[in-house]
Amino acid sequence: MTKKQGVGIIGAGNISAAYLKLSPNFVGIEVRAVADINVDAAKARAEEFGVRAETVDGLLASDDISIVINLTIPAAHFEVSKRILEAGKHVYSEKPYVLSLEEGSELAKIAGANNLRIGSAPDTFMGGAHQHVRHMIDQGLLGTITSGTAFVMGHGMEDWHPNPDFFYQPGAGPILDIGPYYVTNLVQLLGAVKRVGAITSTPSSERLITSEPRNGETIPVDTPTTIHSILEFVSGAVISLVTSWDVWEHTHSNMELYGTQGTVHVPDPNFFGGDVRITKRGEAIELPGGWEHPFAIANDGENANYRCAGLSDMAVAITQGRAHRCSQELALHVVEVMTSILSSGEKGQFIEMTTSCERPAPLNPSQAKELLA
Repeated sequence: MTKKQGVGIIGAGNISAAYLKLSPNFVGIEVRAVADINVDAAKARAEEFGVRAETVDGLLASDDISIVINLTIPAAHFEVSKRILEAGKHVYSEKPYVLSLEEGSELAKIAGANNLRIGSAPDTFMGGAHQHVRHMIDQGLLGTITSGTAFVMGHGMEDWHPNPDFFYQPGAGPILDIGPYYVTNLVQLLGAVKRVGAITSTPSSERLITSEPRNGETIPVDTPTTIHSILEFVSGAVISLVTSWDVWEHTHSNMELYGTQGTVHVPDPNFFGGDVRITKRGEAIELPGGWEHPFAIANDGENANYRCAGLSDMAVAITQGRAHRCSQELALHVVEVMTSILSSGEKGQFIEMTTSCERPAPLNPSQAKELLA
């Protein structure tokens, strides 16, 4: 039986419910406490899921907690993760991991000096659809991937989110909020990025909230909301990535990768599952069989939702003494890619990456099954 790591959560907002709901489906983890600077929010979430409520200080001092999930707003990720590490606990952060290369490097030093692990969302690249694409690329079915496109576009969060303010502040925007899903998946499929270039814009200086309870309020926009970028990978592949919250409708595929032997249409990296389609020399072909991946099975309405897979993998990896897939090296490289895209938009020049990372280990169907309780 896999040893369970005691898990605590800092941040009792919307996303905490997903972690609390889905964590019992995985081995190696047991969420035991929730903390928040808003004590009432922590108590309400704890009562909802039958765990205990803690103050932040109390959670960090708890002997039965070895991993803390950081679910605070992006601007607070660095300071909260630093406190977690200084308390002698492993940290698993929501995306984006940090907001600068310097912040990530400092956390890595603290973790390394204290033999602690850092993990970070997103873990959707571990989903069945994306691992199937990884398998086909690794098997050479498409030849060498030379180029591709990725689009994530919509009209923002103010139509549905109760408090959309932070989405339009530095540290968010479409590249840092949604971009982690896309860039992380591209890195796990193609390897590290060599350099990036971008053009960015902010068409509207403010947004009108139409969701409740703040319908009618306006909020300022202080970060680019349309970003057209080019990513050159160490492998030689060149990918066009477009992220925008200024688009009402479009017909672009989420992600397409073009190889010397064929094309693969990759479903939305924001989700674990979805339809994969491939062509070989221009002709549609059937997907290779024998790939019944558990993280592709719909378990949340029509979606495959396996949030906590990365957390479970990290907990098991700690016990087994192996590398975990949602590593800080991967997360930090993705942060550098995204922040360099924004910097390129400001400077009008290509920016070379100073970090790199190995592709995370693939997760085949049998390995995925071992993570399920």
